Amino acid sequence: MFNISKRTLSLIISILIVALIISILIYLVKVNPVYKTIWDKIKTYLGIILTIYSIFIATVIFLENKNPSKTIAWLLILILVPVVGFIFYIFLGHNIRRKMKFEKKKYSDFKHLTYAVDIQKELLKGTDIFKNVEESLVKSKLINLLLKVSNSPFTSNNRTKILKNGDETFKHIIDEIKNAKHHIHMEYFIIKDDDIGNKIREILIGKAKEGVKVRVIYDDVGCWRLSKNYINSLKASGVEIYPFYPVIFPVLSRELNYRNHRKIVVVDGRVGFIGGLNIGDEYLGLNPRLGFWRDTHIKIEGEAVYGIQNTFLKDWEFVSGKYISGKSYYPKLPYYGEQIIQITPSGPDTEWRSIMKAYFTMIATAEERVWIATPYLVPEDSINTALMTAALSGIDVRIIIPSKPDHILVYWASRSNIEDLLKAGVKIYTYEKGFIHSKLLLVDGEVASVGTANLDIRSLEMNFEINSFIYDKEVVKELEKDFIEDLSHSKEVILEEHLKRNILVKFKESIGRLLSPLL
Repeated sequence: MFNISKRTLSLIISILIVALIISILIYLVKVNPVYKTIWDKIKTYLGIILTIYSIFIATVIFLENKNPSKTIAWLLILILVPVVGFIFYIFLGHNIRRKMKFEKKKYSDFKHLTYAVDIQKELLKGTDIFKNVEESLVKSKLINLLLKVSNSPFTSNNRTKILKNGDETFKHIIDEIKNAKHHIHMEYFIIKDDDIGNKIREILIGKAKEGVKVRVIYDDVGCWRLSKNYINSLKASGVEIYPFYPVIFPVLSRELNYRNHRKIVVVDGRVGFIGGLNIGDEYLGLNPRLGFWRDTHIKIEGEAVYGIQNTFLKDWEFVSGKYISGKSYYPKLPYYGEQIIQITPSGPDTEWRSIMKAYFTMIATAEERVWIATPYLVPEDSINTALMTAALSGIDVRIIIPSKPDHILVYWASRSNIEDLLKAGVKIYTYEKGFIHSKLLLVDGEVASVGTANLDIRSLEMNFEINSFIYDKEVVKELEKDFIEDLSHSKEVILEEHLKRNILVKFKESIGRLLSPLL
């Protein structure tokens, strides 16, 4: 059975509930004239309230939406179908209260960021961090961009290990948390109460009993199915665990927007993990429908871990109200290597959509090739234009996407973007071995992005994400080797064949495109 995103399901349920209430009221009016008077009064008051609120919404949209086409679309919806427009705005529209809440989060981040940057400046004093950077346009532009738009410091004392798939990733994570001496920090979009989830839970409980500080953040929507017993057992052992931005009433809730999609592990401030894998058996390839799960995670030892730590601690202060600082969280580290890495978070609490701008810069400054792996191909307009422009200018642009859906509407939304990209010369491949969930962007053998952000509107504009940007040829070479291996298990989409798809497929693609903002 195909999965529908929780946000889309909530909208459908809400519309059905509203329709049911209206049907009951209409029935009561028909069977008893007394209800007609009551119903007439209700309609009058509702009409007044709806009109006032619609005017308020329209004013906010007009004053604050920077995209003219979106502004016009919202205003037309509110004018032509005010009731439907009102319901859709609850789920998709601007939320002033939420903006104010995230605005506070943005300012609280500065304390952590300043502390981390000051330590890094001291450690990097006298080193030639920019050696060999100017030889590559994409490197120099990307490093400076991320310094400006996300205050993401670059670090050079790093060693990385590319982790392919769930078995390897969980083995390394488990080994590190077992060896933790001071603290374990974990932040995930999805944690499941299954075999691997319980194995990690038992290790965390054991470490907490040893006196290690264990802190866990889980997304409240992504972990809707996580049992209270799972959470309470962690709390009882001394693990501090908090949900990110809790949803009070999930059916009619605007908090379904802006979810924390990050996957972070930090152990003792010296080793960190980020990438595509959540915690669950399906990420080990145990979902019979999806089969083999192809994903990419990265283990980092060195000063880039400060960036992952900083992101976790600012999220921790947001969810718990507790400010944590001290050199034990940013320890002085031994020499690990000379890999230059920037850790860049992105989300609605930042002024700039930093990962989206980084993706755009990487694609726009490429000179030879742009290779991408993403489970969801629903890019916003600027990224779409950059991809087509790069291909039209002779750049080798290749994208691997899944051949089967994990979320049916996202799948069809992705398929709806294929035709224009193919016409521009972008080569698109569908992964046939199982399900591909890697989030990779590789440019010219020079720069790689590995992290949690998909190439879709939700990741780039709405969710809290975190990516590593790696400026090391050997690491990029290894990732390119993996990409080529994935290509060997993929089937190229041929334009001539794609154009022959039937009307039903085109209809599904149109529905997916229409509903893509909900996904």
